[in-house]
Amino acid sequence: MATLSDIGVAAGLNILSAFIFFVAFAILRLQPFNDRVYFPKWYLKGLRTDPVHGGAFVRKFVNLDWRSYLRFLNWMPAALRMPEPELIDHAGLDSVVYLRIYLIGLKIFVPIAFLAWAVLVPVNATSTGLESAGRDNITSSDIDKLSISNVHSRSERFWAHILVAYAFTFWTCYILLKEYEKVASMRLQFLAAEKRRPDQFTVLVRNIPPDPDESVSELVEHFFLVNHPDNYLTHQVVYNANKLAKLVKKKKKLQNWLVYYQNKVERTSERPQIKTGFLGLCGNKVDAIDHHNTEIDKLSKEIALERDNVSNDPKSIMPAAFVSFKTRWGAAVCAQTQQTRNPTMWLTEWAPEPRDIYWSNLAIPYVSLTVRRLIMAVAFFFLTFFFMIPIAIVQGLASIEGIRKRAPWLNPLIDIPFIKSFIQGFLPGIALKLFLIFLPTILMIMSKFEGFGSISSLERRAASRYYLFNFVNIFLGNILTGTAFEQLDSFIHQPANEYPITIGTAIPLKASFFITYIMVDGWAGIAAEVLMLKPLIIYHLKNFFLVKTEKDREEAMDPGSIGFNTGEPRIQLYFLLGLVYASVTPTVLPFIIVFFGLAYVVFRHQIINVYNQEYESGAAFWPDVHFRVIIALIVSQIVLMGLLTTKEAASSTPFLIVLPVLTIWFHIYCKGRFEPAFVRYPLQEAMMKDTLERATDPNFNLKAYLQNAYVHPVFKASLFDEDEEDEEVMSLKLETESVTVPTKRQSRRNTPLASRISGASSPSLPDHGIRNHNPEP
Repeated sequence: MATLSDIGVAAGLNILSAFIFFVAFAILRLQPFNDRVYFPKWYLKGLRTDPVHGGAFVRKFVNLDWRSYLRFLNWMPAALRMPEPELIDHAGLDSVVYLRIYLIGLKIFVPIAFLAWAVLVPVNATSTGLESAGRDNITSSDIDKLSISNVHSRSERFWAHILVAYAFTFWTCYILLKEYEKVASMRLQFLAAEKRRPDQFTVLVRNIPPDPDESVSELVEHFFLVNHPDNYLTHQVVYNANKLAKLVKKKKKLQNWLVYYQNKVERTSERPQIKTGFLGLCGNKVDAIDHHNTEIDKLSKEIALERDNVSNDPKSIMPAAFVSFKTRWGAAVCAQTQQTRNPTMWLTEWAPEPRDIYWSNLAIPYVSLTVRRLIMAVAFFFLTFFFMIPIAIVQGLASIEGIRKRAPWLNPLIDIPFIKSFIQGFLPGIALKLFLIFLPTILMIMSKFEGFGSISSLERRAASRYYLFNFVNIFLGNILTGTAFEQLDSFIHQPANEYPITIGTAIPLKASFFITYIMVDGWAGIAAEVLMLKPLIIYHLKNFFLVKTEKDREEAMDPGSIGFNTGEPRIQLYFLLGLVYASVTPTVLPFIIVFFGLAYVVFRHQIINVYNQEYESGAAFWPDVHFRVIIALIVSQIVLMGLLTTKEAASSTPFLIVLPVLTIWFHIYCKGRFEPAFVRYPLQEAMMKDTLERATDPNFNLKAYLQNAYVHPVFKASLFDEDEEDEEVMSLKLETESVTVPTKRQSRRNTPLASRISGASSPSLPDHGIRNHNPEP
């Protein structure tokens, strides 16, 4: 167990490392040649240009103004200066609501910390439970003396912990209620004030039943002309263009290498040579530029052939389509209602915005999605429990006992107090952090295999699994002893009412480990986030070797997005640790508060200057955030019940049973009151938006605006080579691609009006039964 001195050493090391990161960032961001790395968002918006410094040549690369270095922390107040409405316009609602998660942490834990230190710490510190138990000073450190472990069994002092637990629960629920209400209001206001977007008028239709007489395109058109005659406008079928996408991606990669070799010729005036064998390590030597030009030409022909196959082969058309309507009201009605008697056919949902679509998964047959998700559920179960084995091995090697056992010749070095404190207070957290580097990538691959159709849903799915993984492997895995399967076996073979006792007994003993983990992952990790060392290196490598045009430079400095699938689960782990240890070991709370405060400032700076969110979901992830905080609150209540049971406080424990019940009731209330704003679009809001838009812009051509909004981007990349075709030809090709195959059906009794695509009217209906149809809004 790490002592207070070990924690002090770890805290000193983390503060030092964070300070070094901040100083390095302050210096690097002032250099002119790094400006595009630390302020890329402003360049992409066209609001910033490269710094111009007159005088010496070195000024183009190095900032020689020594006074600017004296203000090396001025980026912190600058990050807090932009008001929230302006930040929403600048970065979007998703980014602003993501920042509010950190604010919630501060709103919850700052008052809780004051109350815990004012009430619980004196109660715990003035007890003598550890001394009377005969425990030596090595086991009962100063941290333990401030925890609930120091309270005597059957003590009346536990009433203080119970009353404070009630206060913590009511305060947390109050903050969650206010935030849920605020974010729901922000979402509705954002949707009402937002400019026109294709996804506001479009619905994704899946599991379209096959018809031997009609193509998917005509079947979609006829269905919606019948069932939504006043609102249907246009549609775009979904193609299985995954092979074409791979070819286009391969061509782009070859073009990047071609640019690299062309730049190399300009620098050295020598024609580069490469080998054509495996990884360029063997085979015949050829001219690199000629070879890549030849390969690109071959690939262009393959792309053209595959494009024709996709466009003309009915098997390449999936039973899915993007259907657009004349009004938001019409789209809302379709997206939020059942279309047929069979609830498994003609399934409708709101279409993601075009940049949010993960096109590869739209080609997955709908019937296989259930099987895929079952496979991934099983795979995730085994990943979660097997992953604990290597983590336990690595952390065992990173401990004092592990080093003494496997490297006894290091004992003299380990016995040095500073080295011993470093190993006990710092090394286990580092080992765990390094071992989890590849986990987000693995979880994202699993989410993609499951078949979710949008990037936002992929990230939310990966985030939920990352949180569950953290709960099992970082929280429970570091609390309980033994491997994960040993833990699972012990849980299976013990009564359910003993689970809280098992976990509650071990919770106080691991406070020091989690304090060091918070410092390593939170303090130093957040400081490393603002330094952006990896993007800095990548940008300069690309800028030196590949950048030839301004477009190349924009791609090289592309900062990416926040990374919701990794950031949000990490925040939730701190909510879990804070709420669990608030009543048990309040010493943890100051470390968590520092994390939330530091992370809020850093990520506000990053969102303002760096990250460029690749999609906008209107804070659709907020119900998940709320639910995970509720889970953390319930876990904290169960842990406290288990602890009091081990302390033989049976008379007071029943008073805690009410808390999980009240918390669950509170969650149900919030779910029913606020969650519909995140999954449905109120018809009243849709009608108001449509009415306002018709009054302000009555002549807008909505059909032309939506016609090509949901065309697969690979068609744009493969069809629209700017060197070969002008924009008019491109537009014409897009329009003709969506033309349906003439139907073989002779009787169209279900279609009361003429087809806008084939132009043929239904011969089975009298003229007076056909309603006038204006394709324009």
